[in-house]
Amino acid sequence: MSENVNMVTAFRSADSSAEEEAEDILALLRETGIEAQLLDDRSPGVPTGVFEVRVPETDLARAMAAIHADQAQPAAAGDASASLDMATVFRSDAHNAEMEAAAVRGVLDASGIPSIVVGSPYLPNLPVEVRVPHAKLLEAQRVIEESQMAGPAAAEEAAGAAGTDS
Repeated sequence: MSENVNMVTAFRSADSSAEEEAEDILALLRETGIEAQLLDDRSPGVPTGVFEVRVPETDLARAMAAIHADQAQPAAAGDASASLDMATVFRSDAHNAEMEAAAVRGVLDASGIPSIVVGSPYLPNLPVEVRVPHAKLLEAQRVIEESQMAGPAAAEEAAGAAGTDS
């Protein structure tokens, strides 16, 4: 690119994903045949924490059109299968429901089963639930049942073993 070409900013961001977005836009513009530059805050005139994509001033309108057309494209559809629906694996409205839900979630986490806790700390009269992806429901039920059968002694033994590993 010639040294006397006036470069202007076509994209600028300081978001946490700014670098990735700028790299994507740089690739898009180059695919479109527009010579572009990626700059960060180490470049003169670029504020701290900012990423910019600059293009020749004569290509700015084309660059902006390409960026807007790309951003207007609908996002790829996610997995709409029922296997990702959340299923309740634990539910309680007891006074200690939040603590029980935390314990259940801990057992699930230790087994690599993703889970969420659903409830409201502001309305303790409502039940607390632990939910897992439907595809993991049977495995989660098995893990919880095994944990209950092992009882508190197994938990204390595991905690003691974890303390001696250091």
